[in-house]
Amino acid sequence: MLVIETKKELKDKLSAFFSNSKSLGLVPTMGALHAGHLSLIEKASKENDQVVVSIFVNPTQFNNQKDLEKYPKTLENDLNLIKTVSDSIIVYTPSIEEIYKNNIAAEVYNFDGLDTVMEGEFRDNHFNGVGTIVEELLTSISPNKAYFGEKDYQQLQIIRKLVQLKNIPVEIIGCPIVREESGLAMSSRNERLSTPMRKEAALIYSTLKDAKEMFGTKSALEVIEWVENQFKNNTFLNIEYFQIADIETLKPIKEKLSNKKYRAFIAIFVDDIRLIDNIAL
Repeated sequence: MLVIETKKELKDKLSAFFSNSKSLGLVPTMGALHAGHLSLIEKASKENDQVVVSIFVNPTQFNNQKDLEKYPKTLENDLNLIKTVSDSIIVYTPSIEEIYKNNIAAEVYNFDGLDTVMEGEFRDNHFNGVGTIVEELLTSISPNKAYFGEKDYQQLQIIRKLVQLKNIPVEIIGCPIVREESGLAMSSRNERLSTPMRKEAALIYSTLKDAKEMFGTKSALEVIEWVENQFKNNTFLNIEYFQIADIETLKPIKEKLSNKKYRAFIAIFVDDIRLIDNIAL
């Protein structure tokens, strides 16, 4: 396994690779890897001749400085986990200076409203930060395919829009959510949960499953009210939002249409730890 810290070294390494017309897959991460990340890396490894995994905690997508400071950094463990998938993967671990030089700021994008709802409503400038780092990685690495998990479904749709806006020649692959035994969606932030918190957090997915079943017979507004009530008196879990949205526009709905597909999205605080999840309806 090769660990590379600079764009120049990475470009030099990949230039010889591209001259042989082999396929390249990219898995962008912020580290603190878990089985969800490994599933992306495994899929990328099966579908490409070479895989690059980037590990970079991107400061411009954090609207909360404390959240950035607390984000787990476990590079040695991450490298060991990547080796369990393949020892031939290239791991790109740039510094903040390597990515942003002397200007740690996000580009501003027009995502046609995909970024103003749900996460965008509660995390100011978040998706401009996501777009900035993803555009940088896609254009500097030039993969044939890039892999993202559906746990961040809104982010996945925004990245697809980014690729369209910037005419970046890459196929964006969305991959299913990987869950813990309790149903809790795997997340790097889960490592900050105490045992009682983790047990309580299982309510998030069980509520989503019940909401999906209800959506077959109840109105969207009835489902939303029911979900909000499930967390109203919970001392561990505080709901930030629950929305049912069109999967293409991500606009929240008030009534169902037979020719549309929908997803339910939720954000929950467990103490000061923010968890998100979603489910297809």
